[in-house]
Amino acid sequence: MTDGTNVANSAQDSVHSLNSVDALDQYFKSTASTRQGRSIPPLENWHPEQIADMDLVIKANGEWWHEGRQITRESLVSLFATILWKEDNNGTSEYFLKTPVQMLRIVVEDVPLLINDVGIISEENISWLEFTTTTGDVVRLDEDHQIVLRAYQSIAQEAQQSLSEPQVRPYMLVRNGLMALIGRNAFYHLTEIGDLTEQNGNTILTLQSGGKSYKVSMPAS
Repeated sequence: MTDGTNVANSAQDSVHSLNSVDALDQYFKSTASTRQGRSIPPLENWHPEQIADMDLVIKANGEWWHEGRQITRESLVSLFATILWKEDNNGTSEYFLKTPVQMLRIVVEDVPLLINDVGIISEENISWLEFTTTTGDVVRLDEDHQIVLRAYQSIAQEAQQSLSEPQVRPYMLVRNGLMALIGRNAFYHLTEIGDLTEQNGNTILTLQSGGKSYKVSMPAS
């Protein structure tokens, strides 16, 4: 991958503020020769001094909204997803779009990525469960990328101090500390692929990937 310093030098003089979709799009076009396809750039090597807020929200259903309007260009969303960055400060997570010249703080209602497809692939006679996000990330179920269940309460529920039980959702680590929600259809497909058993009132989903077994304990509804 291209070193981030070279990218910064090519765009530093022309980019003053990237906190709009058009400005980011132009930035990518100005640095197109330094990137190939959808490769994830070396974000960990970029240390921009400028931090600004961007009116961009990644909704809990995976939609990206900018200045109150949904971004419908899937290619643009996929490209922006390659520069997603997460920082944890005193137990609080903040999300950014990170470039060599600027960090743009954004709002993420739940998690920034959404898995919408799962399938079985075979390599050297070993079967793997492979997950694909709506923005083009591909990850396999293994020791470092396991499925976890956790409660999610919508912003509306929090605002109303709702007494209803939070929804339990399945998630998976993808990259750089970024989690993905496993979409309803994809998770339903997992229940068809795996084995379901009952234990102590819970439903246990057992999945096979890379020659190992992984269990997901789903509480009774």
